[in-house]
Amino acid sequence: MKDFFIRIFMSINSFFLRLSRGRIGSKLGTQTVLILHTTGRKSGQDRAIPIAYFDYEGKYLIVASNWGKDKNAEWYLNLKKQPRAALEVKGKRIEVQSREAQGEEYDRLWKFATEKHPPYLDYQKMTTRHIPIMVFEPVVIASDGRVAKRIETERGNLN
Repeated sequence: MKDFFIRIFMSINSFFLRLSRGRIGSKLGTQTVLILHTTGRKSGQDRAIPIAYFDYEGKYLIVASNWGKDKNAEWYLNLKKQPRAALEVKGKRIEVQSREAQGEEYDRLWKFATEKHPPYLDYQKMTTRHIPIMVFEPVVIASDGRVAKRIETERGNLN
């Protein structure tokens, strides 16, 4: 039943995010929300989901907590198969390349995310799985579909 309400809420929030070009639904409590577009790993179709994110040193971060469930979220599995994605942030579509944070970087980002949103600590207690953190960096896509180069964002240069 909880999953049903989560899906309904996310659908409504996604509708308002798109309708208002990010002015309504992009801030929920302490969290900022974007729309993540992935390619379905089985269907090959565009999948879109509103999800909380963080700005961190010119990159976007999404914690793949899946509300503390024992299974990884579908969007995470989609990104593992096809790391290229798109983000809708404040009404703008940004093409990105994703990767999973590892090692020392993961530790630093987990500390950052849990300080900004402490419920992630509760989610980790609810599951035995490692909660991944996905890092998204803006890119320019060439006409042949390959990543041409990183771009400078409004927040500064990417390194």
